[in-house]
Amino acid sequence: MKPIGRPAADEWPKSIEFVPKRELDRAQQENKRLRKKIERLEQETERLRRELEAALRASRRQAAPHSRGTPKANPLRPGRKPGCRYGRQACRPAPSRVDEQIAVPLPERCPHCGGGVERESCETQYQEEIVRRTIVRRFDIAVGRCRQCQRRVQGRHRLQTSDAVGVGRAQVGPEALTLAAILNKQMGLSLGHTRQVLSYGFGLEVSRGGLYRALARMAGRAQPTYDGLVETARQALVNGMDETGWKVGGKLQWLHVAVSAQVTVYAILPGRGYEQALMILGAEYDGFLIHDGWAPYYRFVRAFHQSCLAHLLKRCREMVHIASPAALAFPQAVEHLLETGLRLRDRYERGEVSERGLSIATGKLEAKLDRMLERRPRNAANHRLARHLEHELLWLFTFLHCPGLDATNNAAERAIRGMVIARKVWGGSRTWEGARTHQILASVLRTCWQQGKDAFTRCVRLLRAPRAVILDIVPGAG
Repeated sequence: MKPIGRPAADEWPKSIEFVPKRELDRAQQENKRLRKKIERLEQETERLRRELEAALRASRRQAAPHSRGTPKANPLRPGRKPGCRYGRQACRPAPSRVDEQIAVPLPERCPHCGGGVERESCETQYQEEIVRRTIVRRFDIAVGRCRQCQRRVQGRHRLQTSDAVGVGRAQVGPEALTLAAILNKQMGLSLGHTRQVLSYGFGLEVSRGGLYRALARMAGRAQPTYDGLVETARQALVNGMDETGWKVGGKLQWLHVAVSAQVTVYAILPGRGYEQALMILGAEYDGFLIHDGWAPYYRFVRAFHQSCLAHLLKRCREMVHIASPAALAFPQAVEHLLETGLRLRDRYERGEVSERGLSIATGKLEAKLDRMLERRPRNAANHRLARHLEHELLWLFTFLHCPGLDATNNAAERAIRGMVIARKVWGGSRTWEGARTHQILASVLRTCWQQGKDAFTRCVRLLRAPRAVILDIVPGAG
């Protein structure tokens, strides 16, 4: 029996090499230094990876309206092709009416040699110009008293927008105010720039505060129409939802948008959760909801959802750019699967795939995605993508189960882009009253554009109406 703690004779090393203590200490110190360096480099790599992902997300959220990413190395020459390849040449058509006719005589002497000039023919030129002039109307209002109830009664002309006299007797006309609303709420100009346009273009002097109060009164007139738009959105079969940051009094709030086939509704609210979305669609909404996968939207339990494939495709492509070679396979496979779903939709719309074939192919895509998600990715970014896909699994291919449904929420993003530009130009609203004015007027103007109806004449008619009216952009309203 061998002694406890001592190796057997056949386990003894055949030779023992002694290392000087100085070299051993030096090797241990070098090993420790390299370990610290590796740890530091790993931390730096992780930091740079997070910064790159944050930069990619920021570029996606706050991209300029016409940004196209990296420019082409050899772009084509801009403009039309010269010679016979120019194509059909167009010019401005002659106006249908002439308001002012001016005769232009010949000069008495030739400008080149000074000789006499005789007339041979006459050519016509048209010029369409803006007359920089503001019309001031004075209404002499007859005032009387009812013989029966003794109440004050006054007349009203069809061009008036208000019965106010005294302090409120000097007002901005309905056409000027409608132009200001379009410039500020639809085109994104600040109230200061809107004031300058009215001053430079028409000689109409008005303060920013005066415009603010006049637009608030205009929003009050449009409130019944806005309520009708909200009710229409709640009854719509399909709604696209999105949200973006908005400042009210310098503090971060959120601007929400719901886009259906007929109307667009904006709402500026103190949050971006389910409670805020409820204020637009209501808890009983049971139609189709297209969105970017933001979790609160899934709390509409009665609705059918479609998660935006464009967001997922962009996320996969960005992951491919920064992923290591070992982590490329998963985002590439997801990207290929989603693009296959989009191509399947296009083939069905072209009549190349039957309804039964579409159903079978959709089932195969969903089964393939299930198998992909069964294998847990080890890479952290891939693991996050897999968890997100598991959450979205039921709603990725709704557009294939219900042909005709959009696969992306691009409609909502296009509707919110103008609001993002306005926020960048003049920063948002100073008060909640200004936010209310903005959401109402922006909804009315955007819905008019969406339906192809003239917003200018409708807003003027709204301002001149003696009583509250609902514009015909609300389905069923006269």
